[in-house]
Amino acid sequence: MTTVPVAAPEAAGSPRTVRPLAGVLGAMAISLTGTRVSAIALPWFVLATTGSATMTGVVAFVEMAPYVLVKALAGPVVDRLGPRVISWTTDAVSAVAAGLIPLLHGLGVLPFWLLLVMVGLVGAVRGPGDLAKEVMVPEAADRARVPLERATGLAGVTERLASTVGPAVGGGLIALLGPMAGLTVNAVAFALGSLVISLVLPRGMGRAAATPPPAEAGEGEAQQQAGYWQMFREGFSFVRTEPLMLTVIVMIGVTNLLDAGFMTVLVPVWAQESGGGPAVIGLTGSVWGIAAVGGSLIAAAFAHRLPRRVVFFTGFLLCGAPRFLVLAMGAPMGVVLVVFAVGGFGSGFLNPILGAMLFERVPRHLLGRVGALGDSLAWAGIPLGGLLAGAAISLTGLIPVLLVSGGLYFATTTLAGLRPEWREMDRLRGHGPASAIENPPGPTLAA
Repeated sequence: MTTVPVAAPEAAGSPRTVRPLAGVLGAMAISLTGTRVSAIALPWFVLATTGSATMTGVVAFVEMAPYVLVKALAGPVVDRLGPRVISWTTDAVSAVAAGLIPLLHGLGVLPFWLLLVMVGLVGAVRGPGDLAKEVMVPEAADRARVPLERATGLAGVTERLASTVGPAVGGGLIALLGPMAGLTVNAVAFALGSLVISLVLPRGMGRAAATPPPAEAGEGEAQQQAGYWQMFREGFSFVRTEPLMLTVIVMIGVTNLLDAGFMTVLVPVWAQESGGGPAVIGLTGSVWGIAAVGGSLIAAAFAHRLPRRVVFFTGFLLCGAPRFLVLAMGAPMGVVLVVFAVGGFGSGFLNPILGAMLFERVPRHLLGRVGALGDSLAWAGIPLGGLLAGAAISLTGLIPVLLVSGGLYFATTTLAGLRPEWREMDRLRGHGPASAIENPPGPTLAA
């Protein structure tokens, strides 16, 4: 969910220019593509060097736990310091930390504990960096005189394209040169993203939303601290009074946990046991991403004319359990790719519906606070997904874990649809999504 900042004062009167929007979307595309390459390279590196699905899950946990926690707390900080500063500085730190991994490995001085430190640092600073880019999308749209719905739609397509290109590049690169090449690409992508934000965006863009007057400097810190926690209390109060939002958050929290285990552990172990290697991970991810882009484009054009509940749960039916089951069945690669393509297409319809629903229900001035809380709650299971999947595989093997995970996915999305709160979804009709809120393969309530 996107935080909506106060626009820069000069934005309204400045000449129309696409440079701000192109800069923000370009930085998002570069950073996200590098992250998607790393999402294949890092698990494969750990799996290949340790032979342990459990250790692979530990690395996924160490990266995503700081990401979720720090991003959940970063909203007020981004508002006070300005999203531009947060974006380029966090990307610069991510570039250094990510670049140290292949460097130290090449020097033969990368023990497992140090790898965890580097991965945790990247996760911690990547959360605020991602949030800061999302926050700048509305201001970039104002400066480009582009409707917000179109700008957020472009941001969603950018994320989808990165999720398509990243796995393809990562899988091929790792197959040819090894996983360290993929991690190097990730470091370079962070560095380029930092340069784009710091050099390409026009002056004055991405400033702090509000700056305390100099006269208040004496009270300073106490006032800022009170304001910070007051924002969180208001967000919690709103979420507690919204049964539909609570149901969505809980359901997506469970599916996110299962998705995280699927992407970070189950698919890499399946690729290793089937003999396909990292190239197969990249191929399945790219097929999913291409189909998701197509589904997103169609949904953007026609989803507002369709019954939301039917389309929403049909999309989940296509993108959920089938991909777990097809891997468990040992189906031929052609069948696997068809299932992933159908699932990706179905997942493309989830973002516009969830985004429109949240945009309609949440008051504009609360979008940032409610978004941070919704993200943190819906993402809470993601760090545990890889950890639990790795431990389960060590105990029972891959196929039982795939079957149980697929069954849980189906039960969660089906049973949730029977609750009465979902009837409110079809009563709402608005102008479109406030943000892209999915992190393929499943929705995450976060851009």
